[in-house]
Amino acid sequence: MEKAYKLLSDSGSKLFVAIAGNIGCGKTTLTQKLGDRLGWKPIFESVEDNPYLADFYKDMEKYSFPLQVYFLTHRFNGHREIETSHFSSVQDRTIYEDAHIFARALYESGKMSQRDYKNYIDLYGTMSDYLNPPSLMVFLRRSVDGLMNRIAQRGRSCEQSMSREYIAQLNTYYDEWYAGYNLGKYVIIDTEDLDFLNNEDHFNGLVKVIYDSIDQKDFFLENRIH
Repeated sequence: MEKAYKLLSDSGSKLFVAIAGNIGCGKTTLTQKLGDRLGWKPIFESVEDNPYLADFYKDMEKYSFPLQVYFLTHRFNGHREIETSHFSSVQDRTIYEDAHIFARALYESGKMSQRDYKNYIDLYGTMSDYLNPPSLMVFLRRSVDGLMNRIAQRGRSCEQSMSREYIAQLNTYYDEWYAGYNLGKYVIIDTEDLDFLNNEDHFNGLVKVIYDSIDQKDFFLENRIH
């Protein structure tokens, strides 16, 4: 039987919180814990069942376009599922990151052709026009060293070939995207010294920041926890 999910706010309105951030910053862990704590439905990134990911890491130029189209389709469907549902949800990575971070990195590094990149961006633009932004975007930050350590610790075979330079490049793109985000409310959280998987104080502090951010009526620029 499908798990029953509840609404977060006292007013009964549905909320959509999205978790964004680089590879290894803790998105999936946070998505699961928020779903469990708050009764939201978690929408996860497709990694283990992704039919292109292993091939992509072996030959990025050949598989960059089909991989990004797969992610775009998966993320669009997840976003639409959230919008049409009757319960609050939390999403692990967003459709916006696909275009602003990963497709951009592939194109600028020469691993996606200009023709494919233009085709991809046009498709992304068409799809994103049909979507409403999240109620709150949670931006997770972590240093390159921290990200590399986390990637090594979790041991996904398809990620072990990632270079430090690639992760650093993604971090730069994330910082630029965070700085220009204007679709709605957001909060930036530095996860470098946070262990919200094993430290309940850290997790409770993060939950409070999210609650406080959602409750603010005026658009705010940034909120941090340390």
